[in-house]
Amino acid sequence: MPTFDMDPYDGDENDYMPQEDDWDRDMLLDPAWEKQQRKTFTAWCNSHLRKAGTQIENIEEDFRDGLKLMLLLEVISGERLAKPERGKMRVHKISNVNKALHYITSKGVKLVSIGAEEIVDGNAKMTLGMIWTIILRFAIQDISVEETSAKEGLLLWCQRKTAPYKNVNIQNFHISWKDGLGFCALIHRHRPELIDYGKLRKDDPMTNLNTAFDVAEKYLDIPKMLDAEDIVGTARPDEKAIMTYVSSFYHAFSGAQKVSQDATLPFLLTSLHHSPGWVPVSLSVCLSVCLSVCLSSQRSNCISVQDVSNAWGGLEGAEKGYEEWLLNEIRRLERLDHLAEKFRQKAATHEAWTEGKEEMLQARDFETASLSEIKALLKKHEAFESDLAAHQDRVEQIAAIAQELNELDYYDSPSVNSRCQRICDRWDALGALTQKRSEALQRTEKLLETIDQLYLEFAKRAAPFNNWMEGAMEDLQDTFIVHTIEEIQGLSTAHEQFKATLPDADKERGAILGIHNEIAKIVATYHVNMAGTNPYTTINPQDINAKWDKVRQLVPQRDQALIEEHARQQNNERLRRQFANQANVIGPWIQTKMEEIGRISIEMHGTLEDQLTHLRQYEKNIVNYKPKIDQLEGDHQLIQEALIFDNKHTNYTMEHIRVGWEQLLTTIARTINEIENQILTRDAKGISQDQMNEFRASFNHFDRKKTGMMEAEDFKTCLISLGYNMGEAEFSRIMSIVDPNRVGVVTFQAFIDFMSRETADTDTADQVMASFKVLAGDKNFIMADELRRELPPDQAEYCIARMAPYSGTDAVPGALDYMSFSTALYGESDL
Repeated sequence: MPTFDMDPYDGDENDYMPQEDDWDRDMLLDPAWEKQQRKTFTAWCNSHLRKAGTQIENIEEDFRDGLKLMLLLEVISGERLAKPERGKMRVHKISNVNKALHYITSKGVKLVSIGAEEIVDGNAKMTLGMIWTIILRFAIQDISVEETSAKEGLLLWCQRKTAPYKNVNIQNFHISWKDGLGFCALIHRHRPELIDYGKLRKDDPMTNLNTAFDVAEKYLDIPKMLDAEDIVGTARPDEKAIMTYVSSFYHAFSGAQKVSQDATLPFLLTSLHHSPGWVPVSLSVCLSVCLSVCLSSQRSNCISVQDVSNAWGGLEGAEKGYEEWLLNEIRRLERLDHLAEKFRQKAATHEAWTEGKEEMLQARDFETASLSEIKALLKKHEAFESDLAAHQDRVEQIAAIAQELNELDYYDSPSVNSRCQRICDRWDALGALTQKRSEALQRTEKLLETIDQLYLEFAKRAAPFNNWMEGAMEDLQDTFIVHTIEEIQGLSTAHEQFKATLPDADKERGAILGIHNEIAKIVATYHVNMAGTNPYTTINPQDINAKWDKVRQLVPQRDQALIEEHARQQNNERLRRQFANQANVIGPWIQTKMEEIGRISIEMHGTLEDQLTHLRQYEKNIVNYKPKIDQLEGDHQLIQEALIFDNKHTNYTMEHIRVGWEQLLTTIARTINEIENQILTRDAKGISQDQMNEFRASFNHFDRKKTGMMEAEDFKTCLISLGYNMGEAEFSRIMSIVDPNRVGVVTFQAFIDFMSRETADTDTADQVMASFKVLAGDKNFIMADELRRELPPDQAEYCIARMAPYSGTDAVPGALDYMSFSTALYGESDL
């Protein structure tokens, strides 16, 4: 028997997991599996279709018309199907596929979710499912090995044929075949001359698979259904593809098991026992020799042919038993060597893995860890526990190997047992330390989580309380600016309301400090080594107490400040009322006096001298009122010094009073002056009192606003009513006389002057020249057009005829000299 450098023991990961045969349950076909199925099923179909001289290229396209599908079924079954439809229409294709499906169903095959329409439409999933159903029925279902059939029979056949081969452990139709040794073992078992099995390596699956596939295609007429990359490149090869491929090996080798025994007997048992140089001979040759000797000797004591046959059968049985014993002994010894080596390897691997684990589990690193670090340590420990649990199988394997070595009478069992015991003891110690560290980590985590929650609660309550205290300190130290007694009363009320909240605030402070005390209690009770401070806030109990003391200190200071401000505002209110009481009298008094003076200046009772006497008496009374103004100024000074900017008790300000007082003094002085001027004008021009009264009556009548001054339009109306017929130029001339400053109003004095001149009917050359100058637009000459525009026609033509041409330096053609005309008009020169 050949020796191999591969290890068949590591088969615990190859537990057989049957794949569902009902195709409709695989609702989503893995892309790698679909590729493997396409390749395998196509090769399998072509291995049969080539017998009919055809093949397929695309499995879902070439079966769509149903013709090659029906042909495939005829080839593999040896039966004729119904005559196919040769039309190209969809209905013809569906008919052909239905005939094929009906035939499959007639063979006892249950088709699930596979319809003719899907095959005709080229549905890859349904087409592959249909082909797999055909493979199951015609290539796998009839396989029978030791009372097992179909899939289980094929698996058992593979296990029986590969049993003598190390490193081959067929447990399923997927990963058990990935290294290629299973395919190579099947070939070597039946055709050992085709493969040098001893040179194969388990760690070179590509070479193994390519060797098996190439040999099977070249020498066994098994088409290449998969590439080595298809199997090696997937974590789990497709079970259906592997089963299809392996079934081809079964059918290729199944006939070889029926070879006649007389052609394969390996040796004669007698030669094995008595001849040192035995060689294998044919059973028929041996029997022929023996029978020839007996028949030719013609001796009576010669054994019969039946005796020879019976003896030969006994020898054959003994040889077989001895061969089996030898094989079993070799296998036992090989098994012992393998198990011992496996024990040493697994034990060394496990011991290397456990190295340093006790120190790690006994570390006290969690005592100074923060909560986040504890959680990280717990996750790390959970990962270690998972790793530890995963190594449980290795420990059990080590113990199982040691037990098997003892059962097989291994010569070095004592050392194996001793090492195994050390491993088990150390494993138990690791388990205990793991549990102990887990409990310590969980206990520490719970304590730190409790502390963390308290930290968080402290932060949530301390932050708003700290903000409240800081706001309170700002408010208590804020410099308030008030202007009224109502404002200071509002501040005092708010302050009293704030003081009412202090007891509740003190309770909240106590609760917050209680949280901190609870943390300190836990730390002291459970000896927690706290690293760092509260991660959620920088506020500490010392800050809270310091700010609270500051608030308590500021409260009475605020009380005193409010009391003082209240007194100041009371004094300000007194000053306001004192000022208002006087201003509310003086202001109306000034207004009344102004109105009375106005009435006196325009009234027509008595003579001008009577009005003057009356006004001077008013002036004396006004001057005697000055001390009250001075007293009001003193009160105003006090208000300014008190920084009082408003006074709701009066609408009068000191500025209003001052302006009114100055206006009153100015008005009385101006009115007296006007009366005195009127007296002078009257006396100078000889105006009687009746005329003066008439002038006053006219003036008052046209003074629509009763301001003691007529506006220009009112004056113009007055002139028209007096019989003046004038144009705009003439009126402008008159306004320039009565309103030389162009204020736009006519005073009574100007009105008297104008009327006295008009009534006297005395004009001078200068007055005439002034009138012409107005008509000429202030030029030294006048044009004929200007005269015709401004004067009546006869007067205009009179002046044009008598005015000499103007000869000044600024003369223009047609200019007339109105100056010489005016002089001549009043006799100062001849016209």
